[in-house]
Amino acid sequence: MNEEKYIEIRGVEQRFKTAKGSFLALQKIDLDVAKGEFVTLIGHSGCGKSTLLNLIAGLTAPTQGTLLCANREIRGPGPDRAVVFQNHSLLPWLTCFENVYLAVERVFGASEGKAQLRSRTDAALALVGLTAAAQKRPGEISGGMKQRVGIARALSMEPKVLLMDEPFGALDALTRAKLQDELLAIVANTRSTVVMVTHDVDEAVLLSDKIVMLTNGPGATIGEVLQVALPRPRNRVELAEDPAYVHARKAVIDFLYTRQAHVEKVAA
Repeated sequence: MNEEKYIEIRGVEQRFKTAKGSFLALQKIDLDVAKGEFVTLIGHSGCGKSTLLNLIAGLTAPTQGTLLCANREIRGPGPDRAVVFQNHSLLPWLTCFENVYLAVERVFGASEGKAQLRSRTDAALALVGLTAAAQKRPGEISGGMKQRVGIARALSMEPKVLLMDEPFGALDALTRAKLQDELLAIVANTRSTVVMVTHDVDEAVLLSDKIVMLTNGPGATIGEVLQVALPRPRNRVELAEDPAYVHARKAVIDFLYTRQAHVEKVAA
């Protein structure tokens, strides 16, 4: 793997103003994401996973510390960091093609003609297997297909980093598994750099090169980083009994449900 750093996070702290005063969400966050690396953020609800993802996306600014993307300080949203949300955020009155085209036009419209923009849009939809559904509106397709449109829209921007906030969390188990497998294939094909929030231990181990485990909030920090020593391409059936897969899964479960549960009990 290329060790060129695409994301660098140094000394990040995030506080929010609330009716009860200042709330410390994250503290002492230091993290590197290399080019082509798939990193998942995992932890209990409320530990700040989505907050950290939003900081990388530039949707919020840190109270303290710095975040860099490709050696440039992150000072707001940008096309170098595309986000896929859990609710897919599609415009219901537009077709699948038009939803993706909007993103393509925003990023490349100043330098390319309409034929090129349409070609980019078609290619993005083909990448997620939605060519046949291009002229359908969101209300005419399934939840899984909507998420694929969201992924196509993000990839069409050719971002340096793809950010995903529990993109499969609202889907049924079979659809979720299918999209996980499709995401594995897409990432292998595009060599994308990905940072993804998840609550699902199996999803994290299946997809990741690195799993970043956050401690319980408030004042959450990175408790442990696990390198997933599994070769690619990955097959969920073959991995089920792989010793490295079993080891990684146990390590994450031990952190989340044994060590963090102990910390929470002591704090109480």
